Amino acid sequence: MQTWFECKVKYVKIDDDGRERKVNEVYLVDAVTFTDAETRIIQQVQTMVRGEFVVDNIKKSNIIEIFPHEVGEWWYKAKIGIVTIDEKAGKEKKINNYFLVAADDIKEALQRLEDGLSYILVPYQATSIAVCNIVDVFPYFEDKVNQTIPSNLKPLAQVTKPQVFEDEDMDVVYSAEDEEENDQEEEEPDDQEE
Repeated sequence: MQTWFECKVKYVKIDDDGRERKVNEVYLVDAVTFTDAETRIIQQVQTMVRGEFVVDNIKKSNIIEIFPHEVGEWWYKAKIGIVTIDEKAGKEKKINNYFLVAADDIKEALQRLEDGLSYILVPYQATSIAVCNIVDVFPYFEDKVNQTIPSNLKPLAQVTKPQVFEDEDMDVVYSAEDEEENDQEEEEPDDQEE
């Protein structure tokens, strides 16, 4: 399960007309700890903001899932209520969950919320949906392609032993590499045919 942190950042923003103004913007960051959230928001803001900035506040968010979309100018915070039955007490219990949806208007946000929640099998009720002050969302994606390999590790091909197969009927032992070589020889066309 992802843990989302709301990070408030203060900095001086230059408007389109060239005037400077102080802004407080809230970003949503997927992180493991508060320290991880601070590190990630600093890395992200350094790429967007020229000059100095201050990470003013970091708090855990009650958002459990986001529904991003390529087309969507605003982030809408939606609250849904799910009614469950408490087996010990024998009473109904209402659980509130919060979601973040990218959309251009409230109608589109509600439609995208319903599409995103199509996996929920129990009945739910959307109790509120409103534009929130979150400017951008930074989910955590691990970049496995460009990840550097530590110097103490070797490629898997250097440390694995080739598989050995035994054919009991023929009393033959051969490795997987031998079989690959035989397959390649069979695939090569015979150019010496006359």
